[in-house]
Amino acid sequence: MKGMILAAGLGSRLKPFTDRHPKALARVNGKPLLQRNIEYLRSFGIDDIAVNVHHFSEQIINAIHENKGWGANMFISDETDEVLETGGGLKKASGFFRNDPEPFVLMNADILTDLDLHKMMDAHHQNNSLATLAVRDRDTSRYLLFDETNRLCGWRNEKTGEQKGRPGIKKAFSGIHIISPEIFSLMTEQGKFSMIDLYLRLADEHPIAAFDHSETKFIDVGKPGSVEQAEEMFK
Repeated sequence: MKGMILAAGLGSRLKPFTDRHPKALARVNGKPLLQRNIEYLRSFGIDDIAVNVHHFSEQIINAIHENKGWGANMFISDETDEVLETGGGLKKASGFFRNDPEPFVLMNADILTDLDLHKMMDAHHQNNSLATLAVRDRDTSRYLLFDETNRLCGWRNEKTGEQKGRPGIKKAFSGIHIISPEIFSLMTEQGKFSMIDLYLRLADEHPIAAFDHSETKFIDVGKPGSVEQAEEMFK
């Protein structure tokens, strides 16, 4: 099984650190987020890992080389010229996943969790899903919506009232996906696009399921004050 860490974002919520550094190199108890998430993936046997880079990309590339990928076999997808968002970033790195029939893990660089990926992968196979999305019961401004069979049916922005798709049960997305490689043949979008928009387009015809991990540790380290909270949570 392979994995990809999305590390190309500007990290504007973590200013002033991200005025000089990429968000993925913010440290929690002395370890960069990128290192922590590489070690997290490797703890589940995922040693082949791609990472996309844009903002201060050379710092991430240098850190990977200097630390020998923290033990992983690393593939760098360079988005220095243009950040491609989550969907465009995955599509650009599609060659890394070519000829591998196994589902893979896609995750944001700025989250920390102790979610059990083996359990999530088991659920992915049992549901025969195109994608399985880690979700939680937590307050946020944007929710994914799932129907009574646990399949994605919509999206809602609570601040603006904007809604896509159909009404459903609200769950907060945690930024971790397990995706079957068939996704690449369904990506007709070009350039910059969102994985969520792709999922919403495909959801009526392809099973995209929720995996609830509300009982586990989780924190989004992209928010103000979150580094201190993460250091307490992941001592």
